[in-house]
Amino acid sequence: MNYHNITKDDMLNGDGLRVVLWVAGCNHQCEDCQNPITWDITGGLPFDEAAEKELFDALAKPHISGITFSGGDPLHPFNRGEVFRLIRKVKEQYPNKSIWVYTGFLWEDFMQNPKMKYIDVLVDGRFVKALKDDNLHWKGSSNQRVINVPKTLEEGKVVLYSK
Repeated sequence: MNYHNITKDDMLNGDGLRVVLWVAGCNHQCEDCQNPITWDITGGLPFDEAAEKELFDALAKPHISGITFSGGDPLHPFNRGEVFRLIRKVKEQYPNKSIWVYTGFLWEDFMQNPKMKYIDVLVDGRFVKALKDDNLHWKGSSNQRVINVPKTLEEGKVVLYSK
């Protein structure tokens, strides 16, 4: 897996103060995407031991609420194995920190995956330029959903996240 950046102390990509891992690779290629540089699966840098250490050192800070996986698309087929490994490791080492994942895929594409239980919030759906709304919280277009994954799994239907 490749990545473009690790952002620390981010307040825009999820609830609270967060660390964001910006992965490379996206096959959705939405019109007016804010991060087209991240589309190329071979772009950025290899996510190696040093990058993982940087990520977990940033997460260790007590003022950090959690981590957000964005990009690109963390659930691009090429990224899934490594992203789910990291998600599980974060949940095991920092069980009180939340895990958010942004993806152009839909919840329904992954709801049967047992690894989804490690995610707290999934922002799903492709960005649609015609549905763009700058007043939306944590998403760019009105078709996207900010899903509370634990409650969704518990209730067996999509439950939206609310602060």
